[in-house]
Amino acid sequence: MSFSHLLTDEHKMIQQAARDFAKKEIAPIAAEHDLSGEFPAETIKKMGAMGLMGIEVPEEYGGAGMDTLAYALALIEIAKADAAHAVMMSVNNSLYCHGIVTHGTEEQKQKFVTPSASGEVLGAYSLTETQSGSDSATMRGKAVKDGDEYILNGLKSWVTSGPVASFVVVFMMTDPDKGAKGISAFIVEKGTPGFTAGRKEHKLGIHASPTSELIFENCRVPAANLLGKEGEGFKIAMGVLDVGRIGIACQALGLAEAAYEASVAYVGEREAFGKKIGQFQGTGFKIADMKTRIEAARGLIYDVAMAKTRSKDTGERYTLQASMAKLFASETAMFCTHHAVQIHGGMGYSKELPVERYFRDAKITEIYEGTSEIQRLVISRLETGLR
Repeated sequence: MSFSHLLTDEHKMIQQAARDFAKKEIAPIAAEHDLSGEFPAETIKKMGAMGLMGIEVPEEYGGAGMDTLAYALALIEIAKADAAHAVMMSVNNSLYCHGIVTHGTEEQKQKFVTPSASGEVLGAYSLTETQSGSDSATMRGKAVKDGDEYILNGLKSWVTSGPVASFVVVFMMTDPDKGAKGISAFIVEKGTPGFTAGRKEHKLGIHASPTSELIFENCRVPAANLLGKEGEGFKIAMGVLDVGRIGIACQALGLAEAAYEASVAYVGEREAFGKKIGQFQGTGFKIADMKTRIEAARGLIYDVAMAKTRSKDTGERYTLQASMAKLFASETAMFCTHHAVQIHGGMGYSKELPVERYFRDAKITEIYEGTSEIQRLVISRLETGLR
């Protein structure tokens, strides 16, 4: 399926730039960083210098000032080389920068967006707690107003870039009696007394993307760091997650494409019983199904990317499109990477080739920023009107 008519010269330029960078700078180190779990600081900084860490951020705040389709095209290319780089790019662009650009004050944008969009530092997003994932209204972390400050206490979990981020948008209860309507959002700087990174998670995949707990113990944050108004945190979080789901869909599609391309190359080389294994129907059908799902996922991603771009002028919601794209692309990533391992046989199970890494990295796309079950719940509720 061709979407070339949607792409401007600017789109093609950033897509090619991201593709070249991913092949030259990321792909050669991906396996090494997967094994060591070392944060790839150098390549992340280079991505920032290229404008990849703030693609949609206005130029006056250090970004590239491009649209959502440009962001999607670039992120897919990065994900094809390494999903860990891709998720850090996604979080910085969407969950962090987008939230502050949309809801922040001019001072907050200048102070907290500009250095992150330009790649000088990383931003993070912290909503989840140990007992509070999709049901964020049950969070226990609290923020209490004290003069011109808020005192934050709580333990956050599963924070992408938690150990290395300089700024984090964190959500805390300011009025527990109001449930979801009692949640507020704050921007917290690394080094603030009472704010520390906790235990680093040891994960199935995306090893080069550090994930940790964040600990807040009587952490005093200036009232000027309140993002939006008190009680608007849940609305901000859900809106930002719509954008984040676009990023995860792109990450998933990049993984699926990488697995597919590796498989196409392999079935044309590997022989069994006197034939290329791609000539056997059982293998050929796997290739056909992979390609079909990849192009369907691409269509959903392009659709939501354009809807988000339109929303700046029309105000239209794109929650439905974001959930469908994230759901289908993430399950496509698992489908394609699973088939890639099977097609490669023993070599697919070996770290000698990258398909086993693709397989491990793909699983998280069905979990973070809303599980597949949550996406189905969102989609069904929006379509039926039933709660």
